[in-house]
Amino acid sequence: MSTPAIAAVDWGTSSFRLWLLDAAGTVLAERRSGDGMLTAGAEGFGVVLERHLEAAGASAALPVIVCGMAGARQGWIEAPYVTVPAGLDGILAGAVPVSGQSRDIRILPGLAQRKAAAPDVMRGEETQLAGIVPLFATGRHVICMPGTHSKWVEAADGVITGFQTWLTGELFSVLAKQSILRHSLGEVASPPSPENPAFIASCKQALGQGGDIGPQLFRIRAATLLQDQTPEVAAATLSGLLIGAEIASARRNLAPPEDKIILVASGPLGTLYAAALKLAGCSVMQADADEAVRTGLFEAATRMGWAG
Repeated sequence: MSTPAIAAVDWGTSSFRLWLLDAAGTVLAERRSGDGMLTAGAEGFGVVLERHLEAAGASAALPVIVCGMAGARQGWIEAPYVTVPAGLDGILAGAVPVSGQSRDIRILPGLAQRKAAAPDVMRGEETQLAGIVPLFATGRHVICMPGTHSKWVEAADGVITGFQTWLTGELFSVLAKQSILRHSLGEVASPPSPENPAFIASCKQALGQGGDIGPQLFRIRAATLLQDQTPEVAAATLSGLLIGAEIASARRNLAPPEDKIILVASGPLGTLYAAALKLAGCSVMQADADEAVRTGLFEAATRMGWAG
């Protein structure tokens, strides 16, 4: 039976994921929780990490490689951004050791775009990119990474040359919970199905209008009042409008070669984006986001001599 060589951790703002990996990168144990940066900041990052390592059966000497918000200024210890253009070597070489711990813990840096007119940052997604380098090793590519803050990345010959962020997921949450639309959406439990007629129609509308969705947003409320639109339809409509607008804007800004998109996503959100991109006429190559971040973390550990 294999024994763990490393612990790989993806530490987000509101989520925590840990995998114990053997020397070949095989997953031996997994932990997922809501112990993100906000929770861990209050309890203590080291305390939270050790609790999950113990629960997963990790030894006291097992080294840990971490990506995500644990390396933010408000996180455990700041891992300074690497400036684009950046390749895999530049990203993984920026890992910062956490001092004062009983085990070796390193936190990977994020990426920064320092253009005066287009500043941008990412944390966590850069490790997913490190895990899918073979997909953009040659030629120019555009990569879509949906989430609370969706990242659209430009890459050429294995190098990240630039990226842009759309607040699509956060906008959905704010509009659904804090705007007038909350009266129409009610309790939104899950993303709509990609086969939902309201999602398809609204996504096509946003794509056809180049992302100009201003008037359509209030019409969600009007349809509730005048046409007895259900909360499910309202939620699907809002989702379709926001995702369609994001894709229309990104295509206009980034001009993907031959409309080919590398989509890095998992679960229902990945399914929605794949469907929306196909509605836009794009050719989609999808990579699993969980697998990508594990591969990126394992690659970093291998370069440190911990695995591989």
